[in-house]
Amino acid sequence: MSLPALETTPIPGLVVLRLDLREDARGWFKENWQREKMVALGLPDFGPVQNNMSYNAKRGTTRGIHTEPWDKFVSVANGRAFGAWVDMREGETFGAVHTVELDPATAVFVPRGVGNSYQTLEDGVTYSYLVNEHWRPATAYPALDLADETAAIPWPIPLDSPEAEISEKDQRNPRLGDVTPMQPKKTLIIGCHGQLGRALQADFPGSDLVDLAELDVTDADAVAAWPWHEYALVLNAAAYTAVDAAETAEGRRTAWAANAGAPATLARLAREHGFTLVHYSSEYVFDGTAEEHAEDEPLSPLGVYAQTKAAGDIAVATAPRHYLLRTSWVIGDGNNFVRTMQRLAADGVSPSVVDDQRGRLTFTTELSRATRHLVDTGAAHGIYNLSNGGPVRSWAEIAKAVFRLSGRDEDDVTPTTTAEYFAGKTAYSPRPLNSALSLAKIEATGFVPEDATAALERYVSAGG
Repeated sequence: MSLPALETTPIPGLVVLRLDLREDARGWFKENWQREKMVALGLPDFGPVQNNMSYNAKRGTTRGIHTEPWDKFVSVANGRAFGAWVDMREGETFGAVHTVELDPATAVFVPRGVGNSYQTLEDGVTYSYLVNEHWRPATAYPALDLADETAAIPWPIPLDSPEAEISEKDQRNPRLGDVTPMQPKKTLIIGCHGQLGRALQADFPGSDLVDLAELDVTDADAVAAWPWHEYALVLNAAAYTAVDAAETAEGRRTAWAANAGAPATLARLAREHGFTLVHYSSEYVFDGTAEEHAEDEPLSPLGVYAQTKAAGDIAVATAPRHYLLRTSWVIGDGNNFVRTMQRLAADGVSPSVVDDQRGRLTFTTELSRATRHLVDTGAAHGIYNLSNGGPVRSWAEIAKAVFRLSGRDEDDVTPTTTAEYFAGKTAYSPRPLNSALSLAKIEATGFVPEDATAALERYVSAGG
């Protein structure tokens, strides 16, 4: 079978497909929905979950205009129908109309928020539509009067003709001026009170915000009750980050639930509801033996925390639409290494800081900016490393810079080794000595990470 032909329309996202209809003396055959071919043409990989058929006994049967909150792929199995679509989404194209005659060789992809209607041109027409959400009887959605004078749909069979068969419900639909436009699906930020969660709120304003008190993703009942179908994008900024406590019996259980179990649940939900999942991981998934870590380096976690993050990475990769951002040495609005060094500098303390762990700082504002970039540019889904740019430094070198920026002598920071620092401590997790991440992949998308030195100077001067 050859590829269907795709035609764009004045309604964004509404496309017409001319299918390859193979006819002979027995009848015809067509590939009504062929995912690989149609996605290659540019059709969204919308993931249909239900196929509905509507049989229309008489010519003139007129149905719609209905704007269910899901995508549809419509066609006719036999006969002919006049199809009409009206953009009911909030925006500049609200009220835009497109019409086309449907026959077995024609199909139309109808994006969420576009009103769908048709009128049969023959007796015995079977109308088919694939949808990517299960039909819910209590779902409310905009509808439009078939005879709305603003839309001015040129129905082949006049609606006041005796041939036109219209349901009583469709005759009561409102005019376009009385319709509340359909809002786009929402964004959900999980872990909204953490350092990263607070940064994401600035770049994703208007998002729904939840933390453990509002939604515990490790609680099956809470997950089942949440309206996941309302979201197009879910940003998972929640994590268990107590690296050393994860080595204890209680910490181990919590870390596995939060860092592996919760991402696995979100990946399953992303498959079921079609939303894009953004998840944040760590350079701890590597053992630190490579000088710089690329996205495709094999996982080699050292401690419990690292193992749970690696398990979360594997789970998230099963979501069809996902961005997994691996990052390092995160600094934001909350307790962190830089704030600790600022406090010690102010208190007159002269700390010992490890000098054999090397990497780059990642400011949460930069991590949030990168997330916004990937989503807005429609970058290929998958794993991306992200940290601030610039030279690789040790924790001790960063501490010295913080002391200098705070008015203290850099020499008040004493370098030490990781082994010396943790000597005598009973519960601690092994650290990767090299935490630097290759930034080539995200840079190839057009994102330019800000130098960590400039970001650190601004952060310290602003008091954190």
